[in-house]
Amino acid sequence: MKDPETTTVFAGLDGRTDTELPEWYAEQHATPDPVSFSQANRELPQAIETAVAYRNPYSDEWVETERFNALVEPSRLQAEADGDTEREPLFHIPTDSYSIINPVDVYGPLEEVLREETIDGTSLGEVMFGEIRRYRGGGEVHMDIMFDGLEVRLPGRSDPITMGVTSGYDFFGEHAVYVEGFAQDGYCSNTMRSLTDKEVIKHVGDVRNFRTWWEELLAQVELVADDLFEFIRDAQDIDLDFSELPFTVTEFYTLLGFPDYLAERAAGDAEANAASPFEIDMWTLHSGATYALTHFFQGKEGASLDQYVRIANDILFNPEGTIERVEQAYEQQLEADGDDGAQASLDGERALATIERVSDELQEKVEQFEEREDALRERLQEAMA
Repeated sequence: MKDPETTTVFAGLDGRTDTELPEWYAEQHATPDPVSFSQANRELPQAIETAVAYRNPYSDEWVETERFNALVEPSRLQAEADGDTEREPLFHIPTDSYSIINPVDVYGPLEEVLREETIDGTSLGEVMFGEIRRYRGGGEVHMDIMFDGLEVRLPGRSDPITMGVTSGYDFFGEHAVYVEGFAQDGYCSNTMRSLTDKEVIKHVGDVRNFRTWWEELLAQVELVADDLFEFIRDAQDIDLDFSELPFTVTEFYTLLGFPDYLAERAAGDAEANAASPFEIDMWTLHSGATYALTHFFQGKEGASLDQYVRIANDILFNPEGTIERVEQAYEQQLEADGDDGAQASLDGERALATIERVSDELQEKVEQFEEREDALRERLQEAMA
């Protein structure tokens, strides 16, 4: 992803919690003294409304309009009045239907919930940690919030996969307030996004009760944590033998829709971590995809990243759909190559038959996934009811 302008690492809810970063996270983030989440939240830029006017070029007069309002940062307005023009106070000029949702409106209720919710008898506020990333002068914010102890531990690994949420918003009319399930693999620092459906609240009309919103979302994350280990274990039992398939590991990712630079990075990581560079299980293929997205994605957080996250997650949670997508893309590729003779046509038919055979061999294991996914979705819907 594109580097943020500033990054704030936090540990613990507020000054009353004595929380240290997990060792694996501290090694990845050279922050000797992280702040509390409450402090980091209150240091984020705010937005207020002020009147907008336009200049009439014929009369050289400024005319105010009630149809629009300027979103501005109040402390920067004050600084500008005092002669400090280093930071632009204006974020956006939306219509009058825009409702400002400031960070304290969203994450203040979360603080209340985290004081009360517990894990193994300990308040979530005492075990929370993560980072906040600012873009465009702090008018766009994304954050990862994780909970030490809400985790998945894989055999043979000392560092856990830690669960939490990722959330964000902006004041430019592009990103509504959102939150979704999230995890970070301490073993390789890969991030796993969109582990639950993305919940969104737009800056329009009445703003709902954020406290209830957070309670429901955290309940979903705990349910996903319970099942994630089983999904990973099952995915480790589903192998793709690339010595039999008519495409390479890099081409596997390309056929799924990854751009070449990400496909190459994903393939390199998957091949390096597989027991054999030719026979790679679906968990390792998923991990390769998250590695590429975490460390090499050149776009911005948001919709441009989300489309690739969905592809990566399907490798883990929907292996049958992944194989079908690869098969369809490969068939389209053959059709696009045109008629290069009878031998080429025969080779293409054999290649498609090979993919179909691999898909058939995986069918029994895939059915386990579908049953598990259906059960998880049913529990998630009950948690949101």
